[in-house]
Amino acid sequence: MIHIDNIKIGVIGLGYVGLPLARLFSTKFETIGYDINLQRVDALMGGHDSTLEVSDELLQEALNKGFRCTTNLEDIRECNFYVVTVPTPIDENKVPDLRPLISASKSIGKIISKGDIVVYESTVYPGVTEEECVPIIESVSGLTFNQDFFAGYSPERINPGDKEHTVEKIVKVTSGSTPEVAKLIDTVYSSVITAGTHLASSIKVAEAAKVIENAQRDINIAFVNELAKIFNKMGIDTQEVLTAAGTKWNFLPFKPGLVGGHCIGIDPYYLAQAAQRYGYHPEIILSGRRINDSMGKYVANQVIKLMLKKGIQVLGSHILVLGFTFKENCPDVRNTRVIDIVNTLKEYNAEVTVHDPWINPEVAKHEYGVEVLTTLPKEKFDAVILAVAHNEFKSLDLSQITNGDKVIFDVKGVLENSSVDGKL
Repeated sequence: MIHIDNIKIGVIGLGYVGLPLARLFSTKFETIGYDINLQRVDALMGGHDSTLEVSDELLQEALNKGFRCTTNLEDIRECNFYVVTVPTPIDENKVPDLRPLISASKSIGKIISKGDIVVYESTVYPGVTEEECVPIIESVSGLTFNQDFFAGYSPERINPGDKEHTVEKIVKVTSGSTPEVAKLIDTVYSSVITAGTHLASSIKVAEAAKVIENAQRDINIAFVNELAKIFNKMGIDTQEVLTAAGTKWNFLPFKPGLVGGHCIGIDPYYLAQAAQRYGYHPEIILSGRRINDSMGKYVANQVIKLMLKKGIQVLGSHILVLGFTFKENCPDVRNTRVIDIVNTLKEYNAEVTVHDPWINPEVAKHEYGVEVLTTLPKEKFDAVILAVAHNEFKSLDLSQITNGDKVIFDVKGVLENSSVDGKL
């Protein structure tokens, strides 16, 4: 087994999770980042991270000290501590898609050497690391697990756009395939994670811990989303109810809204898949998912009802959607549920304009087929939906971009009540 003094790290996958981690590791260990996206690698080597998770200053500092990124698999052959941070999405049927993980495991199998360690960070259901990934490495490499090479799992806890809870400031769960390897993996992470680490008793425990973190949040948000629907029918302000209830010391401060992103909106399906494999049908988990996946359509329909009440012609109307990313002050559009608002409005043959100053329009067009404007249009609109609470939107004078008779709907509850016609 390798010694900590001789560790050379290869991070596979340089997205929202991989790059911040690789940059952090490079402060203590020789580190190389690998990604199959040449455009992404070229940009990083040029000193810029388009996800904005690592500042240009920090990235350039790391590059100056020897950190580098590559698309050539051979460049990481000399590494002995591999960290896999590739996406684990779901397919159109909400079924976990392990293809990126399988591909990464095959790549590792081609270059791994005796004594090396592979740590997975991608969100999975319990058992994937040892039952799906490790056998692939064994098959491709011809090496024997826990004899020639070892594995671990340390779930990512990146919060895109959060500049306060950065990777080193969040406690890291670690695990390993043998007690000795587990301790080494924990030592490697604890050397850069200032918040500390938690060594789990097994890889499956660490996998399970990750997948329930976001499932728990998903269920809590689903609860308040259902409350929003109920209170809307009663004519009660949900935000005021939550503020009043929040005066109790143990009330959980969740708010209604759209649930997208690569974690909360996806991870519960991984947990559900695991449960079903063992013959259990998870009711609360999937019910929460159905509620949260319905909120985009619900918002659009509420806006249409408000327009009709005001006598605004819906057919051919001009509606502005403010924000397209899955969360505020972040360029991440992965699994954004704003698309559900847009698609539902288009079903009513409304003319929908989307504005988001944080977004890369090419990414939105490629991923969702939607034209997104990065500058605020000058035309007047019949309805405006604030879908994402970017800082830029909070000071907008909506009266300047709306017709005299208009509808303003605040999904995020950040506008003054007097200026809105509806909200969650």
